[in-house]
Amino acid sequence: MRLMRVGEPGNERPVLFAADGRHFDLSRLTADIDGAFLASDGVERVREAATAGTLPELDVAGLRVGAPVARPGAVLCIGQNYAAHAAESGAEPPTTPILFYKTPHTVVGPYDDVSIPRGAVKTDWEVELAVVIGRRARYLASPKEALAHVAGYTISNDVSERAFQLEQSGGQWSKGKNCETFNPLGPWLVTADEIPDPQTLGLRSWVGGDARQDSNTADMIFGVAYLIHHLSQYLVLEPGDIVNTGTPQGVALSGRFPYLAEGDVMELEIDRLGRQRSHLVQA
Repeated sequence: MRLMRVGEPGNERPVLFAADGRHFDLSRLTADIDGAFLASDGVERVREAATAGTLPELDVAGLRVGAPVARPGAVLCIGQNYAAHAAESGAEPPTTPILFYKTPHTVVGPYDDVSIPRGAVKTDWEVELAVVIGRRARYLASPKEALAHVAGYTISNDVSERAFQLEQSGGQWSKGKNCETFNPLGPWLVTADEIPDPQTLGLRSWVGGDARQDSNTADMIFGVAYLIHHLSQYLVLEPGDIVNTGTPQGVALSGRFPYLAEGDVMELEIDRLGRQRSHLVQA
């Protein structure tokens, strides 16, 4: 199933985007698509209602599309998880996952504007597979258990300001990762049953219509199941949390492409998860 949220920021409505192209209002089942919904078997309740034909159809034409998950408790990010991206960043491939955080306030809709921060000179794009947690994951025994804790997948753009991240950081990346609007998410939450193997997905990005990234999640150094298991040894993953799993080669940091400027358009796509498009504006 594909779940989404439509409406103005703070007033989004939960929606099922059916395989036949129709949209159905989920407001009778839940106020929103969030951690509480996922933790209370919300996906299964939507599936049962859709099968029973009890959901009212909804016309979404002209409505803003919000991030498919409301108010994530945490946005956890994995750095340099593709060997070629590590190389273009001037680093050796990591031997253990690199973890950093973005604040939930960075999350915006898949078609919302992205703001270039004041004083920024090296704003960059990063297409990533985002994992949405559906069940609490704590000290998992092995990666074999991990995917059972995943609600679904979506597209994430881990927008970065490289000067803030690397030159003004004091040794940490957070300054260049947590600027407002720096995590467009969506358009849909595609439930885990639709993606039985998350390591088989092509992912691509464009700037101004010109290709930038073109890779496959099979090229991850650490796969989704390993990452969820690994993270669960250090922290508790809660329903609604987002895990950004890293970006492949082809970003501006490589030196092969110019950094983003006001008026640019970023487009991101992952197989079976849809496509997002963001305009760059000046903060």
